[in-house]
Amino acid sequence: MALMRHGFGYMVEEMGLYHLLSLPRRMVTHETHMSLTLGERIRLVLEDLGPTFIKIGQLASTRSDLLPDSIIQELVKLQDNVPPFSAETARNILEQELDEHLDAVFSYFEKMPLAAASIGQVHRAVLHNGQQVAVKIQRPGILRTMTRDLEIIRDLCVLAEKRLDWAKQYGLTQMVAEFSRSLLAELDYTQEGRSAERIAAQAPGTAEVYIPAIYWDYSSSRVLTMEYVQGITLNRREELLQQGIKLKKVAEQLVDIMLNQIFIHGYFHADPHPGNVMLLEGGKLALIDFGMVGRLSEDMRDSLSSLIIALMRRSTDAMVRAILRLGVLPGDVNQSALHDDMDRLREAYYDIPFQQVSIGQALNDLFGIARKHRLMIPPDLTMLGKTMLTLEGVVADLDPAFSIVQMAEPFGRRLARQRFSGTRLQRKLVEGAADLAESVFELPFQVRRLSALLNKGKLKIDIGLPEMRNVERKLVRVGNRLSFSIVMLAFSIIMAALIIGSSLRGDSSVIWSFPTVEVGSVVALLMFIWLLFSIFKSGRF
Repeated sequence: MALMRHGFGYMVEEMGLYHLLSLPRRMVTHETHMSLTLGERIRLVLEDLGPTFIKIGQLASTRSDLLPDSIIQELVKLQDNVPPFSAETARNILEQELDEHLDAVFSYFEKMPLAAASIGQVHRAVLHNGQQVAVKIQRPGILRTMTRDLEIIRDLCVLAEKRLDWAKQYGLTQMVAEFSRSLLAELDYTQEGRSAERIAAQAPGTAEVYIPAIYWDYSSSRVLTMEYVQGITLNRREELLQQGIKLKKVAEQLVDIMLNQIFIHGYFHADPHPGNVMLLEGGKLALIDFGMVGRLSEDMRDSLSSLIIALMRRSTDAMVRAILRLGVLPGDVNQSALHDDMDRLREAYYDIPFQQVSIGQALNDLFGIARKHRLMIPPDLTMLGKTMLTLEGVVADLDPAFSIVQMAEPFGRRLARQRFSGTRLQRKLVEGAADLAESVFELPFQVRRLSALLNKGKLKIDIGLPEMRNVERKLVRVGNRLSFSIVMLAFSIIMAALIIGSSLRGDSSVIWSFPTVEVGSVVALLMFIWLLFSIFKSGRF
């Protein structure tokens, strides 16, 4: 019904689901809301379908490599407009998860939640030692509901890929499987707590960032108890100004914190929107809500820095090499067309001053080209693109003249120095030698495994048409060589028999009086020349 209400009734029919509905065909095929864009109608469908679909849409909004910008812009508008559950329900969940009476854990528990969302809500409380905490409690039955909804989505995607070409082209099943893993991981609050502690461990003691402590004695997979921090969130700009806060300094602090996490440590807060960042009384910035984090390996950071440097230097060839290193390249990619698209992107940034370049937009433009040519970009990289766009939006609200690129430049130089440092090159050499040694040691096992497969007849060979032609040419060459060898061997055997016979018998018959050796040698030479000429002429020796 949600599909039909928002102009997607044709999909119900194309997917063969009409027979499940006891509705007139005109209601299925009737299109409504056609004045709205495709992205707007998709957003309305997801909001109608409930929390699971809203979360899937929010996760999809991070994948600019998979979806067009027009749809991404609508998906980022998805909001969790879910009423809070009762304080009594929250109390029951807490006592069940912590296996203690609420009064034994907290000296005070605020019944009205500080915030509510589709997955859970947050209550303020006080431990018996006087420590103020924020208690995040998962919505009752949400795991069961989301698991069921995800199974329905998966089945629909399988059906869509069988019936709709565009669904197969986008790889809906694989896309939804990836989003499902991320969503189910977000339902486990222990992962969020570990992410917070890991980011806190990355920051040195002098860093101007504060990460709330996690109280594991009062936490579980459905309950997360963390230190309560009080400050001014960055979306309260007027209040910051009234307090005499220099917004440019705040912007500089936030960018420095995020760039350190991204480029130096490779583990970062992936949702730094203004409500998740607050200014504390001492001037530090506190980050909260670590349900969404990104990870960049050392190799990914190297390739990313190469990509950004290539874009800034306006080198199309370097941009192509960098993006090919970042993604999985399909076998039928048109590298000439890819190069042309990269060249057009380079020209689009040609006249823009370096300080005005948006890293987030540049990354999304690059990932859009990757999507067009079906390169599989790692999800964490596309999440980085959304993170940078969010960060740039926050910074622009604080200080429109602030340039993130200028602050990113020293990080780029630092990464370049680290990339070619003696210590790192030595480590890479040692790792390469270790991998090579391991491969050598595994060679006998792999040979035995291959032999076993051959003996059982289970070895499968997948050869495409170009490879078949190569195999055919090689087989012809082998055949020619084999024919040449057989002919020469047969003639040699006959000649040897005649020579031996003539030596043993000493008869004066015509055949033995015939100059066998001399004539045979001449014939063998002529045959040899003729066979070589034929084979070399075919070019397949």
